[in-house]
Amino acid sequence: MDRMFRVLGFFTLVIGLMAFAGDLTEMALLFFLQTAFFVILGYMKFTEKTYILLFWGYMILTFTGFSYWTVFQMGLPL
Repeated sequence: MDRMFRVLGFFTLVIGLMAFAGDLTEMALLFFLQTAFFVILGYMKFTEKTYILLFWGYMILTFTGFSYWTVFQMGLPL
């Protein structure tokens, strides 16, 4: 399971680099932070249950933040 967090770190790094190449610096920085988060967790040797709980917590936080941003910050399309 620790390898999957390193794989997630790799993919977030790739997305961050593509965002940086497209002049989306805020998005790139967000994905670089996620890369550091995933790679550090990937080397901590937690149990599989801990990794699953960390991933669920990450997903809940991410989807809550994304939903908040799209509804309250971006506004309704008219």
